[in-house]
Amino acid sequence: MGILRKDYILDRWVYYATERKKRPFEFRKEEVIKESKICFFCPGSEHLTPKEIGRVEEKGTWKIRWFPNKFPAVELKGNAKLAKNKFFAHSDAYGRHEVIAETSEHKKQLADLSVEHIMEILEVYALRMKTLSQLKGIKYVTIFKNHGVFGGTSLVHSHTQIMAISILPKEIMDEINAAKKHKKCPYCNIIKIESKTKREVFENKNFIAIAPFASRFNFEVWIFSKKHKKNITEFDDNELKDLAVILKKILLKLKRLNASYNYYLHYAPQGFDLHFHIEVSPRFAKWGGFELSTGAIINSVMPEDAARFYRSK
Repeated sequence: MGILRKDYILDRWVYYATERKKRPFEFRKEEVIKESKICFFCPGSEHLTPKEIGRVEEKGTWKIRWFPNKFPAVELKGNAKLAKNKFFAHSDAYGRHEVIAETSEHKKQLADLSVEHIMEILEVYALRMKTLSQLKGIKYVTIFKNHGVFGGTSLVHSHTQIMAISILPKEIMDEINAAKKHKKCPYCNIIKIESKTKREVFENKNFIAIAPFASRFNFEVWIFSKKHKKNITEFDDNELKDLAVILKKILLKLKRLNASYNYYLHYAPQGFDLHFHIEVSPRFAKWGGFELSTGAIINSVMPEDAARFYRSK
């Protein structure tokens, strides 16, 4: 018999088709991304990217560098203000689209990097968040990573994307508005409860990772700061290191499955309150007609089983 679960605070539903369940390593994907002869993100190809914004250096070369996306989805051109005419609301695709090349080593993915290196990448996230949030017309800065062919990436070289946009995303506002219905932050309560359940994945002094009660994706994981903080810009060095430790542990496990994944930061835009967290969404299953027609999801992996996999040696 299947199971139906609702998200902690959102009006979002997941059906668990447990008869479809597989052992973790039966989910392993064999992916092939055709690489071009020239990697735009490798040392020696710096002239092939737009003008560099910044870099972290090590031993006379760059370790991390960031620059505008060569093919941006949004640009700081035109008008950010939304024009509304009954059913038709529109504006220019206003914003800023950047790329962070996470390492100079082409064959290394994020999971392969040291905790210290990942921590430096998180520091760059915070730096760009601070800078881009101050741009005129920008209401939200989304930081996300696409990994693997099923995660939507076309470039193998490990990288993160940042988009500063002129709208507040519905996904974020839904969380903010749902959280408002509670006297205190519901996520603070949720992580306290989940720390004592079989859905807890990893925990250290400052962060906790859980397989959410109504996971939409196979092996989905959310990483929460234990303290109620709104943005990655609020974390000190010790907190960023603890976040890097947990993120690396999760990605190493997904590497064993050769999994494509996306992860993305959820934070409180200025003037709002939302408990900061990172959602890691492995991409094994494709959503079909049921998901598209109902908004509900069918998942074949119970979060309790996903958490057990992550905790296993």
